[in-house]
Amino acid sequence: MIDLANVLEIFDQSLIAKMKFEFTPDVSRPLSLLSHCPAYETTPIRKISSSEPFQILIKDETDRMGLGAFKALGGVYAVAQFLIEEWLAENQEALSADQLMNPQIQAWANDKTFVCASAGNHGMAVAKGAQLFNAKCRVHLSESVSPVFEQRLAALGAKVIRSGENYEESMELAKLDAEQNLAILLADSSWPEYFRLPSLVMEGYTVIAEELRVAFSEERKWPTHVFLQAGVGGIAAAMAFEIRSKWAQQPQIIIVEPEAAPCLRESVQRGEVSIVTGPISEMGRLDCKEPSLIAFEVLKEHADEFVLISEDEAEQGMKFLQEQNIATTTSGAAGLAAALKHKNLRIDLTNNDTVLVIATEGIPS
Repeated sequence: MIDLANVLEIFDQSLIAKMKFEFTPDVSRPLSLLSHCPAYETTPIRKISSSEPFQILIKDETDRMGLGAFKALGGVYAVAQFLIEEWLAENQEALSADQLMNPQIQAWANDKTFVCASAGNHGMAVAKGAQLFNAKCRVHLSESVSPVFEQRLAALGAKVIRSGENYEESMELAKLDAEQNLAILLADSSWPEYFRLPSLVMEGYTVIAEELRVAFSEERKWPTHVFLQAGVGGIAAAMAFEIRSKWAQQPQIIIVEPEAAPCLRESVQRGEVSIVTGPISEMGRLDCKEPSLIAFEVLKEHADEFVLISEDEAEQGMKFLQEQNIATTTSGAAGLAAALKHKNLRIDLTNNDTVLVIATEGIPS
């Protein structure tokens, strides 16, 4: 006799396996929502002079939407889009972005609680989204996260919970919090059976690639190499997907990770999502030992190389940008650090090349 329950379980698992590949963002959706946001404006591309023979372009995210990091695009958008979709599911009527500010909708949203784990910036973005739309928010921070973020999160009305010694432990406790308290887990990472909300976060990040596409199209000059730093891999994958889908001229895409947390490189080499071990990295926002499932699937297809940088190299990259009046952290400078160490990494760059990197965050204050 056929075991129907077993067949259904296998069928469900096959659907999950299939769905995890289906990251198909539509950048027009976050752009439409951001058109209603007074804080949104295109961030600058800065041309940097150096002793290197190649041109360096910096996409400066250090003051994105007043939150000081690219993550503002993901968390705020994901909160808004989730509320729009939830209202439709509950009330069978469409809700536009501008209606999220209506008193009736804000009263309804006040019953929603978003929970996340964060190394700092993602929590800020989710907290800001919750504040804007009158929802509640709890952010789990590991013991390694700076107290500065705790203070900034509290100022946005979020409840901060210190959870675990590292990001992975705080994530597990955030999952438990959401499950036990019927809250909405809004993670910037993904795993089997959980990818809808992180895919919205990543869809928000595609705005950066679109801003760049428009600028490069107007100038009729495109970068030959793009260095993208990665923690769980959200922005790197969102950028890589959008570049491969939309850019008229295709660059080499190089993914940059700390030596202490090479989770994406190891996962791609092994052909499956893998957890790595290592010391705590000073590149705090990149110190992730397990990658996002969506990011892994996207980057194994679209990235050209995966490289590692040391703590000292990241520090040198940060100082280089500070000399160029771009105040960022070692995490924010990681892409540039790899470009400056291209010879050690066996990446050939000549005077005919143009390198694009992203200064992903400002210095928390």
